[in-house]
Amino acid sequence: MKLMSYSITGRETWGVVVDDGVAELAARTGHATLADFIASPDFARRDALVAGLGADAKLADVVYLPVIPRPEKIVCAVRNYMDHHQEVLAAGMHRELSEQPPIFLRVWRSQTPHQGPIVRPHVSESLDWEGELAVIIGKEGRDISEADSWAHIAGYSCYNDASVREWQFHAKQIASGKNFESTGAFGPWMVTADEIAPGRELKLETRLNGAVVQSSHTGHMIFSIPRLIAYASTIFTLVPGDVIITGTPAGVGWSKKPPQYMKPGDVVEVEIEAIGLLRNPVVAQG
Repeated sequence: MKLMSYSITGRETWGVVVDDGVAELAARTGHATLADFIASPDFARRDALVAGLGADAKLADVVYLPVIPRPEKIVCAVRNYMDHHQEVLAAGMHRELSEQPPIFLRVWRSQTPHQGPIVRPHVSESLDWEGELAVIIGKEGRDISEADSWAHIAGYSCYNDASVREWQFHAKQIASGKNFESTGAFGPWMVTADEIAPGRELKLETRLNGAVVQSSHTGHMIFSIPRLIAYASTIFTLVPGDVIITGTPAGVGWSKKPPQYMKPGDVVEVEIEAIGLLRNPVVAQG
């Protein structure tokens, strides 16, 4: 099942993707947001709730929103693919593999939806792509074990964790380069966890203006999804609608010789097997 947040005639809502469009579920279920629905007992009986529904609107007639527009937490993994770790070393940056997952937090205002613009800020020309798998939390938990982690996942989506590189390198932390507004693309929808077997390796591809710049699969992760959930939940309680961004594979623009970055007029796509295609134009900050 594909669930999405969107707006129509200026009104924010959410629904289920059906063959001929999207069926609105906010009024039908009484849950104002997709995160509210995920947190409710109704999420477990979603198949019965949507059975037989037809489209209320065509996908072409709605404005996509980030899958979870205002998550409490967006937890992002750093250098979590072995091929990306190796390209960082080859580019001359010394980074030891850590024993625990390195993470940082994004703010929700840094997000942009499918088809929405990724905005290159006026303070930088080094806006880089990072195609990633997003995990949406479905059940609250603290100190979640790796064995129990799969039961806490509501679904999966595509993410472009775009980076403003020189701001990322201002100090020995990277959050400043990861939180410019409208740089974290999230969408187009959430595929519920029952559609993807736990631990399934998914092909991930990023394209810039149609040219493949990243091609890998989730089996190259250094820290698995269960490990990321267990680690993050040791620090703070994970709640329904929280998002865990699992890291990017090799092929980022910064590592190329010479470096290649996104510029206004470009179009970037992140496609993940069994989930879908996230597509964004790149624009300059107004």
